[in-house]
Amino acid sequence: MIEAYLIHLLILICIYIVLAVSLDLAVGFTGMLNMGHVAFFGIGAYASALLTMAGLPYWVGLLAGAILAAIAGFVLSLPTSKLRGDYLALATLGFAFIVESFMKNWTSLTRGPLGIPGIPRPSFFGIVVSTQAGYLIFSFVLMIISVLIISRIEGSPFGRLLEAVRDDETAAKTLGENVGKIKAIGLTVSAFFAGIAGSMYAHYISFIDPTTFSLLEVILLFSIIIVGGLGSSKGAIIGTIIIIILPEPLRFIGFPSSIIGPARQILYSLILLLIIYFKPKGLFGRVELGEH
Repeated sequence: MIEAYLIHLLILICIYIVLAVSLDLAVGFTGMLNMGHVAFFGIGAYASALLTMAGLPYWVGLLAGAILAAIAGFVLSLPTSKLRGDYLALATLGFAFIVESFMKNWTSLTRGPLGIPGIPRPSFFGIVVSTQAGYLIFSFVLMIISVLIISRIEGSPFGRLLEAVRDDETAAKTLGENVGKIKAIGLTVSAFFAGIAGSMYAHYISFIDPTTFSLLEVILLFSIIIVGGLGSSKGAIIGTIIIIILPEPLRFIGFPSSIIGPARQILYSLILLLIIYFKPKGLFGRVELGEH
């Protein structure tokens, strides 16, 4: 029983590491305060689930979910390329609400508030990843590949361009850089990997509904990257481990389930307050939220 519980936690950590590292690419490296990352997560989850349940192979659903999320990221970058700070945060948060509204109201496709049950586990060449241990290996491999690719992007000349735009957008424009294009690519790549995380999540939990991709998930994601520190993949990874594991003892204290949810939110808030007060850049961050 304990073994299955620990494997479950490790799988969630792998999924949320992909999600957090991809969000940090947009927020920590590009300087875009993207509050709509959860929408890309949801697009990847729904697309992958619907396509595989329609009979297509899992890898098609995975890629389609990631590509559709990337397209959504590119589309979002067009009207928001000139926005910064709070205005960008509000615009991207509005986009997340629009996507959530589609999930709730396009009932012929998404089943609305009823959600999509019975999402199959991934299968490759007829082999189904049916066990918890097998899914842990699968999610760990996808997580390593995603983190390595994002880390290579961040360490490349293009990654340095992202940082230049984050640190001084006006100076980047003066040097002849196409800031709008750089932001668009950064947000598109970030959304692509959020779509991958969405597919991983949907096929693990086997049920999704619009509440999975709500404002509470936005708070969770920003808690992770603020605790770990912006502009650091290492910080996103450590932040994920801390935020996922730290509230778990609440399950064993004996609180009723109606209290555990609010208690988690209180704990996240306390962690954020402590981090912001004692380590404004997070554990491994290089910039403060709102500094750029």
